[in-house]
Amino acid sequence: MITYLQIENLTKSFGDLLLFKDISFSVCKDNKTALIAKNGAGKSTLLSIIAGKESKDSGDVVFKNDLIVGYLPQNPILNDNFSVREQIFSVNNKLARVVKNYETALASGVQEKIFEAQAQMDSAHAWDYESDMKQILGKLKINNLDQKISELSGGQKKRIALADTLIERPDLLILDEPTNHLDTEMIEWLENYLKNTRTTLLMVTHDRYFLDNVCNFIIEIDDNKIYNYNGNYSYYLQKRQERIENLNAAIDKANNLLRRESEWISRMPKARGGKAKYRIDSFYKLKEFASQKIDTRKVEIQTGMVHRLGNKILEIKNLSKSFGDKKLIDNFSYSFKKNDKIGIVGVNGCGKSTFLNIIMQTISPDSGTVEFGETVIPGYYRQSGIVYNENQRVIDIIKEIAEVIVLGDGRKLSASQFLEYFLFPAKMHYSLVAKLSGGERRRLYLMTVLMKNPNFLILDEPTNDLDIVTLNVLEDYLNSFAGCLLVVSHDRYFVDKTVDSIFAFEGNGKIRNFPGNYTVYLTEKEEESKISKIENPRSTISLKPQPSRNKKNFGYKQNIEYQQLEKEIAELESEKKEIEIFLSSGVSDIALITEKSLRMEQILALLDEKETRWLELEELKELDSK
Repeated sequence: MITYLQIENLTKSFGDLLLFKDISFSVCKDNKTALIAKNGAGKSTLLSIIAGKESKDSGDVVFKNDLIVGYLPQNPILNDNFSVREQIFSVNNKLARVVKNYETALASGVQEKIFEAQAQMDSAHAWDYESDMKQILGKLKINNLDQKISELSGGQKKRIALADTLIERPDLLILDEPTNHLDTEMIEWLENYLKNTRTTLLMVTHDRYFLDNVCNFIIEIDDNKIYNYNGNYSYYLQKRQERIENLNAAIDKANNLLRRESEWISRMPKARGGKAKYRIDSFYKLKEFASQKIDTRKVEIQTGMVHRLGNKILEIKNLSKSFGDKKLIDNFSYSFKKNDKIGIVGVNGCGKSTFLNIIMQTISPDSGTVEFGETVIPGYYRQSGIVYNENQRVIDIIKEIAEVIVLGDGRKLSASQFLEYFLFPAKMHYSLVAKLSGGERRRLYLMTVLMKNPNFLILDEPTNDLDIVTLNVLEDYLNSFAGCLLVVSHDRYFVDKTVDSIFAFEGNGKIRNFPGNYTVYLTEKEEESKISKIENPRSTISLKPQPSRNKKNFGYKQNIEYQQLEKEIAELESEKKEIEIFLSSGVSDIALITEKSLRMEQILALLDEKETRWLELEELKELDSK
């Protein structure tokens, strides 16, 4: 098998913090490889070193010659002075330059430039590249290519960086938490895309469904040792458990042998030491092996007893919220019952986080009320986390909340003991926050929320940056949690394991209250979609021309018309939105209102005509590619 990447004796530390030492592994062609390790083990740093973005202390990173490598960091840095279009076309390869030239020619409207750019596209066989690019941008909902990078949210920047990386068509794709900031629809598309592409993959992710469905090879870093598993995540879990059981058995056996050898060592006359040197050497090797301690500790979350909830928990009545002409919540009502565990799902931007912020009264609704019962103690874990003082010590953050913490079994722990309980070893207690990894910061934040003993937990994307070990334990904790739970998460596995019902944000303000977990909800939606297609077949199909499958119909002229239509439709949509804003602005000039209304009718007619023609060309294009 061809080796694309070879890591040899790699070491990295930050001051006195050793991340990894003398680790070696390889990534082979066509493998979809996942890297698994605990938070703080340096996964992101390792990927950054491999991508050449960060220095190593020692060791070698060796790529196959002439390999194109694409890298998506966990927190990508883009050029704020670029537009989205400029960022996308900043990819430095021949196909990207040809497509960029073609897009520029189309925008100019000069036929000679368009014909010349068309010829370059044909010569470079760039049509498939352009088609892939449009598909990737569309699926990641990157629509406004003229928007400045500086105007985008962190999630939008992550999606553009992901599109940028995929469009490059690298031989080796390195992805650090690619599903962060993606909604479920995008994650499922990315999952299928990576599963079906020939690109070799090295990835860090906490999304276990994604991991299981995409990856066929697992590399685990545990206690500075490398373990390889030739299978998916489910296979890894099984074989890892077998490895630990076998190692424990070997250590037990070594300890039994060590007791006998210790007796021999103590009885052996000093004068015979030279004769039995080989056995003495073996004794010390055996002693070293038998003294191994397998770190099977895990975060066991047991905060204090949950305060009893009264009859009134949380009443939401006739809640509505819009931003401009975008309706997020439309007349929604719900009364929470004891032990309600509800997941909130929907595409990005549909209003999930807004809904939580209205509940926590950090955003006001347009109408409706939100009332907590008197016995409710909410705990709110925000998606954005909290901003720490980078120069503050870890232990001081805990002490600011409480010097003594009471656990669920009645035990009392000091702030220092509580940190160790959450796998922050003593040597880290007086470390500065600046030295913590992203996952360690999230774990610290989770501690600060849970140690206040809430009986109504509101969690907004709690799975981001947590390692899989911590996620498993958090799931166990939520399953035994005696209060109410309201959670937003794009992690399908996490939602399936922790909730009993769903608030599904289905668009235009509609929130569907669905009894069952997320997988059950998706199954129901698929069935509804099938029934809808049977009962309401699209009448437009019979109106479209049916081209012959034996003849190529999407040629030179059709492609120019297709691209021009896309541009014209976008311009008409923009003008339509401007008129809609004008008509809803309260202007009282009747003549101007009449003029704009007439123009709106013209735009709607033109859009109908051009979109129909665009659909015809789109079908011709698909048939031509078969």
